Amino acid sequence: MTKAGKLTRRRFGLISVEQVAERLGVSTATIWRWVHDHDSFPRPVRLSPGCTRWNEGDIEHWLAELAE
Repeated sequence: MTKAGKLTRRRFGLISVEQVAERLGVSTATIWRWVHDHDSFPRPVRLSPGCTRWNEGDIEHWLAELAE
């Protein structure tokens, strides 16, 4: 957190849908459902056809916002 009490996004690595699902304790199908149905869930980065990743910092930021 910054001094003003706002969350800042940190950049980490790019992680796969399997890694996101494992971190959140849900299935990969749930991750894709959240991508399509919930505007607040972080959007993935499409690197190429068949290769989609999430910014780890975006996932951490989203988790922190849920905890508030």
